[in-house]
Amino acid sequence: MKERVDYNPDELVPHTRRRLRRKRVTVAVGVIGIVLAACGLFAIVSDRWGDQDVSDARIEFLRRHRLESPRSSSREQLTFWWDAVPEAVRQASVVSGTESNILPTDYAGAQTCRKCHKKNYESWSRHSHRWMNALAGESTVKGDFSGERSISYMGGKAHFYRERGEYRMSLERDDLRQVFTITQTIGSRFFQYYIGRLIQGPVSREHPLFSIDHVLLFGYWIPENEWVPAVHVSEELPDDTRRDPFAVPVHDDPRYAPYASACNKCHTTFPFGDDIMRKPDVLGRYAPFRFHLLTSEYISKAHPDLLRSHQYPSDFSNEAIADLHDVVYGLTAPDHAVTLGISCEACHLGCKDHVDGKLRRPKFIPESSSVFIETNGKRLDSGRSHANVNWACARCHAGARPEFSAGMSTWNSIEYTDAVLGGCYSKLTCIHCHNPHETIGPRWKPTPLQDDAVCLSCHQHLEPAEARSRHTHHLADSNGSRCMNCHMPRLNEGLQEVVRTHMIYSPNRSDMIEANHPNACNLCHTDKTIDWTLTHLDDWYGDSFSPEKIRRNYPNRTLSAAVGWTKSDEEAVRLVAVDSLIRTRARSVLPEIIQALDDPFLINRQFAAKGLERWLGCRLSDFGYRFYMTPEERREPLQAIQEFVQTWQREFESAPPATSK
Repeated sequence: MKERVDYNPDELVPHTRRRLRRKRVTVAVGVIGIVLAACGLFAIVSDRWGDQDVSDARIEFLRRHRLESPRSSSREQLTFWWDAVPEAVRQASVVSGTESNILPTDYAGAQTCRKCHKKNYESWSRHSHRWMNALAGESTVKGDFSGERSISYMGGKAHFYRERGEYRMSLERDDLRQVFTITQTIGSRFFQYYIGRLIQGPVSREHPLFSIDHVLLFGYWIPENEWVPAVHVSEELPDDTRRDPFAVPVHDDPRYAPYASACNKCHTTFPFGDDIMRKPDVLGRYAPFRFHLLTSEYISKAHPDLLRSHQYPSDFSNEAIADLHDVVYGLTAPDHAVTLGISCEACHLGCKDHVDGKLRRPKFIPESSSVFIETNGKRLDSGRSHANVNWACARCHAGARPEFSAGMSTWNSIEYTDAVLGGCYSKLTCIHCHNPHETIGPRWKPTPLQDDAVCLSCHQHLEPAEARSRHTHHLADSNGSRCMNCHMPRLNEGLQEVVRTHMIYSPNRSDMIEANHPNACNLCHTDKTIDWTLTHLDDWYGDSFSPEKIRRNYPNRTLSAAVGWTKSDEEAVRLVAVDSLIRTRARSVLPEIIQALDDPFLINRQFAAKGLERWLGCRLSDFGYRFYMTPEERREPLQAIQEFVQTWQREFESAPPATSK
């Protein structure tokens, strides 16, 4: 009989016990999952593995993911086992390897790849992945911390400066002052956000802002060389309910996202075993196989200090196991990551044996005595297969966002979740379009012809120009014949412009059209009504749509569909609408476009301002306009902008037509 060691909650990394509400919600979900495992999920597991197996393996810590991939009947799931893996699971699985590539000690770091893979290493060094997260320092900080720049917002002012060798951000309004020291950076291409801690403020030193690194509320817009309010740190809200960064922080302040638990799972390279525990939903959902992790064994090897005095897995209570999982979930990047930013081993997994010259090729799947993979008698492919490559990207480019009616996300970063909603990903991989070792840069580099070639490599019957014209009903090599303009239209709020959705779908999807959400036809033909579009879709393809839904969702069918979108109650629809009108230079509706500068959502005003400046060749700041102003502050600048646009339009219309020589 083994000796019982009582669980002492204070032994489990005491500094992690102070958590924000957001983190506690995660813990609560974990505890609920454990209770379900002990109760309702017992029936699920016993149905599959048999009562005897379940009784042999305690299921206090079992998170079972019964998730189906979109448009697929197969189930891919991840299961955590604590005390033991049931015999039936072992018989249905293979141990993924006698060696390991998921422990912290299995990782060599990106620098070790340079000697043999010089070209890829140098390309990666310039990649935005490389600088997705970094320690704040001279070579990494892009923002202006000279002390000469500030931003006025919501009646307060934020200052950015250096003091005692540190980067500082202070927020001041009335008699209230909060000072943050900056420890890490996020991003380096269009925007750079900052991670830090409170060092001076009107709250107790026990406040989590003093002890936990958080995403701060102002970032630097690199191409524009200006400080701006951070967006999407928490839910984006209209101005009248948007969170005030200058208010006195409450203890569970939702304005600040704890970086370790909210962000660094994807912005940083962690050992894959930690990743399994830290983002099981994403890894379990898109894994190309069903797999299991013996968590207690992994923890004992990867983080033995977390087990402390416990000699046996069974010594952990349900609460202790939930807390332990939460500790791993909140590991900080500077202390526990392989590298800050996304590096080689984020995709190739632990390569130390490969670097040490043991002639073991890196694998794209986890290898460990703690991992059991169900193979159904098939050979386990650990190489650069279609499924494995896509899973490497899906580990970070997946998740949940607000959605349009067809299911694609309204804003960026979950490209793989969108991609698998379309049919092409049964054969297509992310690296068909994206070189993982080369950065995209400020603009998309391939030409439309090159983009078409990727699509035509599978759809070869459309390669002849005549066949494509019959398919698209547009002239060959025109914008209307380009594959992506119809099948991957610009619907997704990117970092500073609307970019293409990664959901590859047909432009005649009824759910988008019937919901009065942006459709590919009217994104180009911004002067046409929805009835014009419906007529052509019927004539060309025999498509019909619900008359009732069209009547209900298009209250004014004499307006062009794009102008109608600008009046939508949904901010994402308005943002895409204004972008399409600006792209097509819809001069006749400039008044409607200018109204977007007064949209109740800050992000919509930002995109509209950027697009109008490109089109009109002016700087809206010259009129005193800033997209983050309050409605009262915007009133006079908007009047000046409207007068300028009226003059610009008259001059444009009266100018003689250009003549060619």
